Amino acid sequence: MLGTILGYIDWNVDPIIFNIGHFGLRYYSLFFAIAFWLGYIIMDRMMKHEGAPEEWTDKIFIYTIVATIIGSRLGHVFFYGWDYYSQHPIEIFKIWEGGLASHGGAIGILIALYIYKKRVAKNKSYLWVMDHIVVPVALAAFFIRMGNLFNSEIYGQPTDLPWGFRFLRLRPEMAFIPRHPTQIYEAGFYLITFCVLSFLYWKKDFYKKEGGLFGVFLICIFGFRIIVESWKENQEAFEEGMTLNMGQLLSIPLLIAGILCLYNALRNKE
Repeated sequence: MLGTILGYIDWNVDPIIFNIGHFGLRYYSLFFAIAFWLGYIIMDRMMKHEGAPEEWTDKIFIYTIVATIIGSRLGHVFFYGWDYYSQHPIEIFKIWEGGLASHGGAIGILIALYIYKKRVAKNKSYLWVMDHIVVPVALAAFFIRMGNLFNSEIYGQPTDLPWGFRFLRLRPEMAFIPRHPTQIYEAGFYLITFCVLSFLYWKKDFYKKEGGLFGVFLICIFGFRIIVESWKENQEAFEEGMTLNMGQLLSIPLLIAGILCLYNALRNKE
């Protein structure tokens, strides 16, 4: 697998762990499941720490799962593949074939948790809900990007750096070109973001400053997305020639929202 002597790393991992008949368990699906399992545990601890009703954890878990899947899929459909899906609408439902956009998932979660606040956590503010969900979501983002790595997707542009990856499962004309392993770049930064948010929550009681954790999350995640997108290959042909690609354009308003949330949280007294 390793070609470090030549200055690159060969990546040829089968994305399917095993097959049972027509069913194949993929690393991506496994990581997705682990992300939500750990997220549930983390959220449950946070809710108990603050004395919130037990059923709040189960309900926020369900709202988030549904919003992530639907939002990510529709984000891919509308932001990256509308020309195709508008002509083949039945393909929208074939999530197992791939095609999820994290920005769509973020929008879906924002909407779903607003509904959650209105219907479940009625005595809490919307920012209170967001401050809590972003901690496990940051960890989930780490696992999802690792799933992308095992799928050999969302890879970077060619590079001559010694840690460049040759994704051997790509088309032959692309497979032997060392590329930035942008999946690992993002996964590592998302893990760091999770650690920062956990520290702020458990050691600094930062959740008492409403909107603070949410602001830090948006700044870290989408600020880094603007940077790392510069090393990525464009996902769709229409992005060629754009000064900023779609991922960067979608990240800018979320970064600004994060700055405003953090500023407001630090300005207001507890």
